[in-house]
Amino acid sequence: MASALNPCIVVPTLSNPTKTHISHSKPSISLSPTSKANIINSFSLTSPPHPFSHSSSLLLELCSDSIELSQILPHIIKTSLQNEVFIQTKLLSLFSKFGQTQQAQIIFHQSENKTEELWHSMLKTLAKDSTSTQAFELFCEMKRSSVQPSVYNFTYLLKNCGDRFELSRGREIHGHMISSGFSSNVFAMTALVNMYAKCRKVAEARQLFDRMPERDLVAWNALLAGYAQNGFAQEALKLVSLMREKGERPDSITLVTILPACAHLELLKLGKSIHGFSIRSGFNYMVNVGTAIVDMYTKCGCIDFARKVFDRMTMRNVVSWNAMLNGYVQSGASEEALELFWKMQEEGIRVSDVTIMGALHACANLEDLEQGKLVHEQLIRAGLGSDVSVLNSLIAMYSKCKRVDLAYEIFSYLPKREKTLCSWNAMISGYTQAGCINEALGLFSEMRRENVEPDSYTLVSIIPAYAHLSGLRQGKWIHGYAIRSCLDGNVFVATALVDMYGKCGGIETARMLFNTMDEHHVTTWNAMIDGYGTHGHGEATHSLFEEMLRSPIKPNDVTFLCVLSACSHSGLANEGLRYFAMMQNDYGIEPNMDHYGSMVDLLGRSGMLYEAWDFIEKMPIKAGISVYGALLGACKIHQNVELGEMAAKKLFELEPPEGGYYVLLANIYASASRWDDVARVRNMMEKKGLQKTPGCSLIELRNEVHSFYSGCTKHPQAEKIYATLRTLKMEMKALGYVPDTSSILDVEDDVKEQLLNSHSEKLAIAFGLINTRPGTTIQIRKNLRVCADCHTATKFISKITERDIIVRDMHRFHHFKDGDCSCGDYW
Repeated sequence: MASALNPCIVVPTLSNPTKTHISHSKPSISLSPTSKANIINSFSLTSPPHPFSHSSSLLLELCSDSIELSQILPHIIKTSLQNEVFIQTKLLSLFSKFGQTQQAQIIFHQSENKTEELWHSMLKTLAKDSTSTQAFELFCEMKRSSVQPSVYNFTYLLKNCGDRFELSRGREIHGHMISSGFSSNVFAMTALVNMYAKCRKVAEARQLFDRMPERDLVAWNALLAGYAQNGFAQEALKLVSLMREKGERPDSITLVTILPACAHLELLKLGKSIHGFSIRSGFNYMVNVGTAIVDMYTKCGCIDFARKVFDRMTMRNVVSWNAMLNGYVQSGASEEALELFWKMQEEGIRVSDVTIMGALHACANLEDLEQGKLVHEQLIRAGLGSDVSVLNSLIAMYSKCKRVDLAYEIFSYLPKREKTLCSWNAMISGYTQAGCINEALGLFSEMRRENVEPDSYTLVSIIPAYAHLSGLRQGKWIHGYAIRSCLDGNVFVATALVDMYGKCGGIETARMLFNTMDEHHVTTWNAMIDGYGTHGHGEATHSLFEEMLRSPIKPNDVTFLCVLSACSHSGLANEGLRYFAMMQNDYGIEPNMDHYGSMVDLLGRSGMLYEAWDFIEKMPIKAGISVYGALLGACKIHQNVELGEMAAKKLFELEPPEGGYYVLLANIYASASRWDDVARVRNMMEKKGLQKTPGCSLIELRNEVHSFYSGCTKHPQAEKIYATLRTLKMEMKALGYVPDTSSILDVEDDVKEQLLNSHSEKLAIAFGLINTRPGTTIQIRKNLRVCADCHTATKFISKITERDIIVRDMHRFHHFKDGDCSCGDYW
């Protein structure tokens, strides 16, 4: 009998039925199902045919899908060929090819005379489509049946273990391979290297590789992939050098493997050399090589080079498009990314989940809700509406586009069992970034009740919510939670904690935490510098920034914004001017509108109003609301009506969305007793429908936050609060307190004092005094800038009550103690 693996197939020649052509390879005949059926019918079934010469044998060779196989099977059974080993082997192979492992096993187990070929074929099928346990059990059964294993049995089994990261089973097979005498076989050893590398045991893979008596290019590529895919980019590059020294010439697989290592290390020069080699070798026309080159250029920051390579690719698949699209997103070119996405639609490229996630990321970066909705429609058309990763990206996109309501709809749509940690993180982060603090904290509590373990991203998302509350006690709780979760050592979590303590009034704790960190990123330095700045510690800010300049970490645009703001709040005008020049001259950072606004604020607060005006006039970009607003605020502090009018005129041309700036101008006129102008500004506000944001102060007591608005009388303790304030007012006046009524207009003096006495921060402080023990620090948060009278009054209250009072307004912290404020009356 001819070998079942290479049968001689007798093919009828349709033009001359009396002649036959004997072929030792698969015939290149393309027949329709009807033609195939005609072949069957053309044969007489009156006598049992030889299995190799029967038409069913030929049709099995020509079979191209499971439907055709189901049509052929009845003919095999009718002619009693189902027990022929050759037919069984071929059927098993086809069932395996079409992913019908269960049917393949039925064929195998029904065979009474199992040949070696049948065993090997079944083992290959299980190794490809089943668990390593099933495949290994069959391998052991095969050995018990005295069937000698072949080298390919081991390569299939080891690939199965590598793909499923089953190291223990892989080691067992390694032992069997040695006992079977294949420890020096290049194919078996290469499969071992590949298995250990995929199971993240790269050192063991290298040991085996070094012991190989001979190596082919496949073995080199297997170890190279192990280094590259496990994050050992440097070792991967060294291995390529060694490979060249040994005379091995890289192939396309080598290039596709090593290019990501160049991208990871941002070795642009080496990447260009590999690109040149691919051109000289003719590999650049291969779609996988071209895609890897595009990816390398994008990750090395050469997005224009990447696009040129992409445009010149003669063949592109969806992975190529994804590499270019995500390159645009990662480089900040989100508009170009979306243009490419819509071009994909025009060219009929079927998008993948990676494509959609990249497009959604671009929409999120641009906060482009309309395009985000269009991408949402596309993902539904592509059948990705139930893909959890895509839905997580959709949640993040809607959150960043300020539509947390739509984000939550998608989050709620996800079944509980399908909500991954990324789903929870995306929604919590969305709520926090949108300022929905209570919702973020509520969702975090729900996540914990569902026993979903947080990761570092969860804490980085929720810690800013606790920072927004400004409650030091709650801040300490989340810090403790991070410690209990063993996540406090993560540099991003620790940075968020530093920032949180700075925003909750615990600046000393923030510095202690900063000092104990093993690693500092630029965001860590920024958080600490910003914390000092908001607390008015100008000298500490200056000292810390100088320390940063001596460290390996380079400041960025946010660093300089924090430093300039700190100098502004502390009156360090000369230092601020020096740092502004340093930003441009030494670090090549172009100032943005926030930097210019901080500089105007710095000069204006220092009394250099006309220098601030000249600075605005010389700006290379058109000044925005924040810039003119900073100058107007400085004119209020220094009572400069003329310059205030000029700043206000420019400011109002930009149509600010709220009425605070109009009130500021009215107060400047009031301080100069220009009542007609005060009335005119108020009329302007009425015509535009603008109102001043009402003052609101918050204080936390026993896990409950109490809100107070100016003139509030609805609080359950309102009578006690106002009685306490009347008593304090008498004691303050005895010590020399004089109410500052300059900001209250059009009422009698006694009414002005009553209105001052009902400001929100005074109500919150009185509530804290009533409900806490003597000596307890009172901490409140206000949504506006502290007014002059409340600032003065709080200094007196701190002295009379012998209490520390911490007030965080919209710009900074004020620490009141023994009649003094940490700001030095400079705010």
